[in-house]
Amino acid sequence: MKYILDVCCGCRQFWFQKNHPNTVYMDLRREKKGFQDIRPNKEIKPDLIGDFRQIPFSDNCFKLIIMDPPHIIADGPLFRMTKEYGWLEQDTWWQDIRNGINECWRVLEDFGVLIFKWNEASIKRKAVLNAIGKKPLIGHPVLSKIPTHWFCFMKI
Repeated sequence: MKYILDVCCGCRQFWFQKNHPNTVYMDLRREKKGFQDIRPNKEIKPDLIGDFRQIPFSDNCFKLIIMDPPHIIADGPLFRMTKEYGWLEQDTWWQDIRNGINECWRVLEDFGVLIFKWNEASIKRKAVLNAIGKKPLIGHPVLSKIPTHWFCFMKI
């Protein structure tokens, strides 16, 4: 049994062990090497094709979940960033993030940990935390000038 779930694994960029044996890597997309002309070795190769808003696992089955959802508002894969990282729809991003967090919470064991990564490219940190509807235990301070934020939640 695997006890770690990455619900939006993409290219697994921040993973030190890109094929960790106890992890299920999930993404909505699969892209072969070369899908990015400027980065020919990049690929999106999840173990499982799935949507973070409807995670295909039973309740309370993971100890650690990583969620690095798309963070750019766009109308599709218009440019390199949306092709590589995906995109959110202007009219539904708030509900999509909320549904994704609720799904992660559902499959997370009691006392399990959810790591959430967010970049303020299109949506500010405050707005996404409001959409999440849960308070993180720790994360980047409010005054941080860094546009990428990491938050840690625990299901208590």
